[in-house]
Amino acid sequence: MPAADCQALRFSTSDVNFDKPTTSTRSSSRRSSGSMVALMPNPHRCLPMRSPMARALVLTFAILAISTLLLRSSAEVQTAIIQTAASAKQAIYLQRPLKHGADWQDTLPTPTEPHRASSTGDIAAALVNSSIPMDCNYDIARLKQWKEKYKLGGQIEYTKRYIQVSRQPIRRKSMTALNQSFLTGTIMTVDLNNPEPYQAESCPEPLVAPVSQSPFPGSANASEFMFGVSTTYKRFSDPKTSPVNEWTYWLTDGKGNTNGGKLLLMLLDAEDEQLQETHNILTTAGIDVDVYRSNAEDIMAVRYLALVPTMYNHPERPRKKWLVTCDDDTFFPSFNALKERFDEFDDGFPMYIGTFSEDVNNIQRHGSQAFGGAGVFLSVPMAGLVAERYESCKTEQKIKEANSGWGPQGDILLRKCIYENSNYKLTLLNELWQLDLYGDPSGFYESGIKPLSLHHYRGGGWHVAYPWHYTKVSNVCGEDCMMQRFRTEDDFVIANGFSVAYYPQGIDFDVNQFEATFHAAPQNHGWNLDFIMGPQRPSLHRTGRKLSWDLQEAEVLEEGMVVRQVYVRRADDWRWKNVDGSAMAGRDGVLELVWLGDRGQ
Repeated sequence: MPAADCQALRFSTSDVNFDKPTTSTRSSSRRSSGSMVALMPNPHRCLPMRSPMARALVLTFAILAISTLLLRSSAEVQTAIIQTAASAKQAIYLQRPLKHGADWQDTLPTPTEPHRASSTGDIAAALVNSSIPMDCNYDIARLKQWKEKYKLGGQIEYTKRYIQVSRQPIRRKSMTALNQSFLTGTIMTVDLNNPEPYQAESCPEPLVAPVSQSPFPGSANASEFMFGVSTTYKRFSDPKTSPVNEWTYWLTDGKGNTNGGKLLLMLLDAEDEQLQETHNILTTAGIDVDVYRSNAEDIMAVRYLALVPTMYNHPERPRKKWLVTCDDDTFFPSFNALKERFDEFDDGFPMYIGTFSEDVNNIQRHGSQAFGGAGVFLSVPMAGLVAERYESCKTEQKIKEANSGWGPQGDILLRKCIYENSNYKLTLLNELWQLDLYGDPSGFYESGIKPLSLHHYRGGGWHVAYPWHYTKVSNVCGEDCMMQRFRTEDDFVIANGFSVAYYPQGIDFDVNQFEATFHAAPQNHGWNLDFIMGPQRPSLHRTGRKLSWDLQEAEVLEEGMVVRQVYVRRADDWRWKNVDGSAMAGRDGVLELVWLGDRGQ
């Protein structure tokens, strides 16, 4: 057959949409004309189409052409994604390690091609919403600041990872599995005493973290709540114990304006000038506050009970539904969720709402009552009952009865005042947490739960935590994602806002159980906490099975769009040892996570 009579097969690509790499071939095949790959008519075929061989050849060529175009489309889309993440004028850097990592890195999988998210489309959708250029270059000046601030060694293992938030109409999960690896190469070692040149590479694709579309902290409306706190001027003014930052989080919109919540602060041992100074500090932060001087003749338990009539007799009380007593180290990390929970209760009924201590010994010692550090919520009718009976509830006899052996307790005075003057009892709300815990608190904060209150985080015998820093990430991903866990394919778990943990031998335990890194005190029987927390799984301290970087600070770089977290791991940390007592890591480490907001939400 003459060559002229055998016209070449031609393909039309006029309708290929390179902006939509996830378009399925099935949907394109439904088009009657102008499809992604369409065979153009040809009246003079080389072989009759009635021939099975001819039909098979044509089908084969068509499939090959479709595959070629889809591969080309995918490559062009990936190029477009990278260009979206960083402009040509702002380069993206990732340093190759100057030296081999410490021993723990020997357990890491051999670096391969970076793992992708669940689909190219997921990454594309997430990154298109972000105009933030990624820059994995390390900053020697900042590393030196962290070295001094956190007492780190001269050689630091450092890595930086971007995380793209993807807000979706889904429910919050305690742990979300990501189809990506946390590390895509060897951890870099930076010698701060003798910095050396590095070789730059592109940042890996950010981890894509699907989260629920929970509200942001600044949107909270606390106008139905009034809070009463009794403390000393010394605790308020000491930078180590001052609650100003924490109160600013849950009593303002984060922009210097009140969120409607009212604070009544009673200060012991404060002069007039100090009362005014305290008022100025809090109102400048945006907190709606009235500051009072406590009666120095009253013992602490009575000063605590006095908060109830003080709030009930306040002129703004008619506009409130809930009057709350709490401590200066009580923190509400998710106020939108707190309000939503209290919308379920009848505020027109006398209600006394709170939670027990987690330690059953404390309940045996002090009684079955709301423990005040977690927050005690009284409906206005209940507060009215207490205010009416206040004088008879603080007699010498009642104070004596409130002494549990550890001195008179304000929580006991309040319980007795309610129980002895009414038939109303405590309504338990176990999402409030007293946190009567000693030791390493990571087993609690890494549990993936969503607490409505936190307490006892300033140390002094109790645990040390930094909830004001933990919750900053909520400004990017919403309240639900604080303490939410994300597990990567290489067995890293990000307990968002608290830690990044690596499990070199894998995760073969029940992640829904608390890890027993903490203990009850002073009488620890091993089962003290079980009735609230359930039996806890064994701690991984000193087993060589866990290595963790703990969050030390966080910063909102762009409101609603960028939050930077700094996690630190010390080589001499007593927890991160092998069974033989040797250290799992030979150098201190810093992980820097940068969370990118979802502009589409």
